[in-house]
Amino acid sequence: MNGLKSLLLGCALSVVSVATLASSSLTGQEAPDFALKSASGSNLRLSEYRGDVVMINFWATWCGPCRQEMPLLDDLYTRYERVGFKLLGVNIDDDSRRAMEMVEELGVKFPVLFDESKDVSRLYQVEAMPVTVLVDRNGTVRHVHHGYKPGYEQKYLTQIRGLLRE
Repeated sequence: MNGLKSLLLGCALSVVSVATLASSSLTGQEAPDFALKSASGSNLRLSEYRGDVVMINFWATWCGPCRQEMPLLDDLYTRYERVGFKLLGVNIDDDSRRAMEMVEELGVKFPVLFDESKDVSRLYQVEAMPVTVLVDRNGTVRHVHHGYKPGYEQKYLTQIRGLLRE
């Protein structure tokens, strides 16, 4: 856990350099299935969303770009949820209470899941925060974004619309 945490703490340093990565080894592969406890108390499983376009956003409370990005992601979720777009926010904090405080403060409506053991983060090769993965209706990883800078939400919007049209 310490190794992953130290890598994740490189958020501020890595966001700019990691954000320029064009792809991930996950792109084109079947999205690894997982089940995690949600903020509502129930367990949610990725495979239950087959048939929908799914965005998985890995985030942490200590990550400034995550805090900046979350309201924008919530807007996308609100706009496209009724037409087959789902968003799962996967928090990697050790203490889910801090995550819930941030979710309430920001007014986020999309489902938030807790990966306190970091098992799912390892499955998705998360090394810096945030990481955003777009999965098509067939369960294939189509896009992976490392980091966040203002304007990325336009890329997300274009990619979501494209996947919804398929």
